[in-house]
Amino acid sequence: MHSPLRSVAALAALGLAVALGGQRARADLPATGPVALAVLPLDYVDTSGEPTDQTAAHERRSADFISALKRDLSANGQYRIVSLSCGSTPCDPSTSSSAIEKAARAAGARFVLFGGVHKMSTLIEWAKIEIADEDKGRIVFDRLLTFRGDTDKAWREAESFVAQEILQSAPALGQK
Repeated sequence: MHSPLRSVAALAALGLAVALGGQRARADLPATGPVALAVLPLDYVDTSGEPTDQTAAHERRSADFISALKRDLSANGQYRIVSLSCGSTPCDPSTSSSAIEKAARAAGARFVLFGGVHKMSTLIEWAKIEIADEDKGRIVFDRLLTFRGDTDKAWREAESFVAQEILQSAPALGQK
């Protein structure tokens, strides 16, 4: 688990690095068809103070959220999900923004999705999801949402909402 301030700082640093460093031509992108999207694992912070250790459940729910998001975003053919490798391991929220940017270039990812969830209380969780456009060097999707409950159902509904928001934002993301 990361501290809330470290998580926010890491996400802000990634957004800033993308905004400052992403101006480059991409001849490898097809004119039509699915656009390459890398999806990082979620960062997760629990400051609810609940006495029960729910780390395993939160890790599973976070992994399930990302797995379902990848499935839902690639299902209609708008996106082709690509994996990022940061050295000998996959990239994750603790990876430096420069390493993520380098990995995105190597994987041919036009977009990188990243974010996190903060459990504030037994009932309230916040999710911050952003997508960086590697070609334009800026954040093109930025949502902060809340969801009620720390259950599998609540996480599934939050994921479904995020997927719909991203798919409906496709024109703003440079899609046809």
